Amino acid sequence: MPTTPVSLRPALARRAAVVAGSAAAAALFATVPAAPTAIPATPPASPTVTVSSPVVPLAARSATVRFDPQAVAATAPAAVRTSAMHKALGKVGASYRYGASGPNAFDCSGLVSWAFKSSGKSLPRTSRAMSHVGTPVSKSALQPGDLVFFYGGPSHVGIYIGNGKIVHASNPQHPVKTANLSTMPFHSARRV
Repeated sequence: MPTTPVSLRPALARRAAVVAGSAAAAALFATVPAAPTAIPATPPASPTVTVSSPVVPLAARSATVRFDPQAVAATAPAAVRTSAMHKALGKVGASYRYGASGPNAFDCSGLVSWAFKSSGKSLPRTSRAMSHVGTPVSKSALQPGDLVFFYGGPSHVGIYIGNGKIVHASNPQHPVKTANLSTMPFHSARRV
């Protein structure tokens, strides 16, 4: 069995603690070269001090890393919804133009489809087609990033931003803006 010089014990202990702390650190550790060891100002009393057994067992051998694909899959859509909401909010003040889908002018479904596409999720182009994707959500269960539809058809869509408000491209008289849900007749909502 190889022996570990005393001068390397602290470095090995630090590495083992980092690796055992998280799976991400373990992945990073595999790609980062070892830090150089400082040369002491005075040589150690015995230049050939050895240890007969490892000071710290390698964490990669003893740590159990668990990967939960369902947790990752559940988190990814939420991250996309949050990103799309922020991208749409970043367009507050942009011009409304019927049929426009950004990046400088939008109609309602153009804003929503642009925001989601910019966040990695493609949606249909029209509010009516969007009202069939994802899963239905009740008005009382809305979460930021959900699609909210208004009027018959539905003929208008916005992105819920929380606190009873949406961001949407409303009409030619107004730029992209935030508004209360209660200002338009609610039709339905979907979570994508």
